[in-house]
Parts: sequence; structure tokens; C-alpha cells
Amino acid sequence: MKIFANGKESYFDKETINITITPTGEEKEINIGDVIILRNITLFKELDFAKTNFIATVSHELKTPIASIKLSLQLLQNNKTGDLNDDQKQLIESIKDDSQRLLKITGELLNLSQLETGNIQLNIDKSNPYAIVNYAVEAVKIQADQKQIKLVIDAHENLHDVKADSEKTGWVLINYLSNAITYSSEKSTITIKLKEENDHIVFQVIDTGKGIDARYKDKVFDKYFQIPGSQKTGTGLGLAISKEFIEAQNGTIGVESNLGLGSTFWFSLKV
Repeated sequence: MKIFANGKESYFDKETINITITPTGEEKEINIGDVIILRNITLFKELDFAKTNFIATVSHELKTPIASIKLSLQLLQNNKTGDLNDDQKQLIESIKDDSQRLLKITGELLNLSQLETGNIQLNIDKSNPYAIVNYAVEAVKIQADQKQIKLVIDAHENLHDVKADSEKTGWVLINYLSNAITYSSEKSTITIKLKEENDHIVFQVIDTGKGIDARYKDKVFDKYFQIPGSQKTGTGLGLAISKEFIEAQNGTIGVESNLGLGSTFWFSLKV
């Protein structure tokens, strides 16, 4: 709740408490009314805005030098710049992996800050679900090949188009697939399922990894949350951003998983 006082904008958290009493000797309760409690949270809001702006600025500034590092690595790998021994090639691969990880982290932070400030514009239009799936699969193909993981598309025929921002939806699917590849064993199979249910197109990414403990299933879409004991490969923002993207398109998102039996991450969008 925003309130303007003396020309200054202040923020308040409102809590409504219903008050009832039972007079002595009576069985029936009497509803007296409601009490509204206001707490001034302006300072917390200002700190949150400052944090969001700081993250956006830092993320934006970091993307340029990281991209420059990647370009330099590509030049080093070019035979025209000279031959490299095996140790040097291994170092370059390690630097390339780290720079890619940094680029992913800064991209996620930038997306998050834009979501919090409402600066991301969604281009909702008719989008082909098959095209979204093919785009995402192609984007993670090299990552899957490195672990000899097979990506299988199981799509129903003649599906309707969805009302979606194809770029943002593709980003979500890529994030699902990237996570599935990371936590799946080598030479395993990941299935991308596409089906229509109740005027919605459902996208599913099904893996045979170690699954998620029931204690953490409700938290995986929270900001910065990472399952204890899992590989720390990012910020813990990917799924939180995915949730924001899908819900901003009036879609639903979720996960089904059992420990030791793999996971199914899904989202649905209206046709």
C-alpha cells in the first residue's frame, strides 16, 4: 500500500484483524468489527529498490567484459594464432566453462532485476509449441552430447498454437533442460513431452536423475534456493525467473518428483 504524506511517498504493510467477543453467560459470539494495523515499511522498500538497481547495474557492467573474455578464448583456439599444447588447451576449456557460467549468472541476475522493476516487456502472440521445443533442444544439444545424454521429443500431433512470448518461453524450457542435463547421469535419456489438456498446452521435461526430496519440492521455485548437497552451478535464480515468466503469461508451472525416481518439471500455457 502506498500513501502520500507531505508530498513524500511511503509504503505500508496492512494487516486486518477480525474482533469477536463472547459476553459472559452468552453462547453466541458478537462480531465487533475489524482492526486495521499499518506498519511503515518504507525503509525496507527503499533498500529493496536499491538492491534491485545495484544488481541490474552490476550485471549489465559484467556482461561486456565476460563476452570479451569469450571472444579472446575463441581467438586463442584458432590455429592461426599458434598451436597450443595439451595443458594450455585444458586451461582454455576451464576458463571457457567458468566464463560461460559467469555469463549465465549475470544474465539471470539481470532478468531478475528487470522483472522486479517491471521493465521486461512480454510479446504475447500466437506461438508454435513445436518450434519452441525444437529451439530449446537445439540450444542444449552440445551440453547433452558432452554427457552422451539422449534428448527425446514426445509430442502429440496437430497441437494448437499457444498465447505466449516465444523467446521467454523458450528460455524457460532451456533452463529446464539445462538443469535436467546437469543432474542426470551420463548416457541417460531426457524426454520432452508436449500435449494438450483442457485448452492448455503442457510442456514437460522428464529426467531419470536422483529426484527431489519431498521437503524441498515447494521451495525449488523460490529465489536463491538451491537443494542442499546439489551442485552449485548458478545463483538459484533460474527456476524463480522461470516461474515469473510463465505466470506473467497467465500460465501455470510446477514440478513432480520422488527421491531416486527422477523429476518432471512442467508448465502450461493457454491455446
